[in-house]
Amino acid sequence: MLSLRAVKVFLMNLYTSIQELTLELKKQRKNNNTICLVPTMGSLHEGHYSLVHKALEISEYVWVSIFVNPTQFNNKNDFINYPKNLNKDIVTLNAISKKIKIFAPSTKEIYGENIEPQKFDFGYIGKVMEGKFRENHFNGVATVVIKLFNLFKPDFVFFGEKDFQQILIIQKIIDENFHKTNLIRCETIRNKNGLALSSRNKLLNKKDYENSNIIYDMLVFSKINLIKIPYLKIKAHIISEINKVENFKVEYFEIRNEKTLFEIKKNKIGTGLRAFISVKVNSVRLIDNYLLN
Repeated sequence: MLSLRAVKVFLMNLYTSIQELTLELKKQRKNNNTICLVPTMGSLHEGHYSLVHKALEISEYVWVSIFVNPTQFNNKNDFINYPKNLNKDIVTLNAISKKIKIFAPSTKEIYGENIEPQKFDFGYIGKVMEGKFRENHFNGVATVVIKLFNLFKPDFVFFGEKDFQQILIIQKIIDENFHKTNLIRCETIRNKNGLALSSRNKLLNKKDYENSNIIYDMLVFSKINLIKIPYLKIKAHIISEINKVENFKVEYFEIRNEKTLFEIKKNKIGTGLRAFISVKVNSVRLIDNYLLN
């Protein structure tokens, strides 16, 4: 049970309305504080905490937003089932630093009565992989990111490389609209078997969780064999091996340039290549990527 003092600290550091947030940010700006923002959808894990620790290296004034954004889900059940544990998230963040402040608004606070994404054209980088398999996903991501950036006007924002395509989308938003904001890319945090940490991992049953290490194993396989085996054979092998696992179905495996997201052609191997993968495990989508060279 939390002490009264602990409860007061939590309440002091928790903001749920835009009005409260604006007043606090105004104070911080008046004191010339550097504002760091770590946007999340909650159900925090070590991957999120690594972003927070990175932010704390730059400034003690770190904000963590916790908001499950409905407009980036193309599947209603995925949104409904997304893990949520706000109380635990608050307690853990407070244990990391009592100076971390949390913005956890309601959907109505962010969207009002119009819970719809804006429409964007991100060009090629928004049309492949996640853009192809998740209709409107990046429209929803961009909508909420722009809302948060307009509220916080952050000096630094922190995102994990697990969602690498998303990082490219957000960098494009920053380049076009938020010139004073710096995006800090943080490496993917993995469990002992290589599985990229994700809030969705909590939705896996024990057997599927244990079997999911094959995703990382196949990414490593692509790195080891990049110049030894033709790309199409690597691709076919990885899809075949993963699809042999009960309940596992590959949506895509592709090797692309990490800046342009152009897919490599046959045996034309360049530099700055990254392998991208999405696997459906029962109803849970797991995505990952891996730098190859």
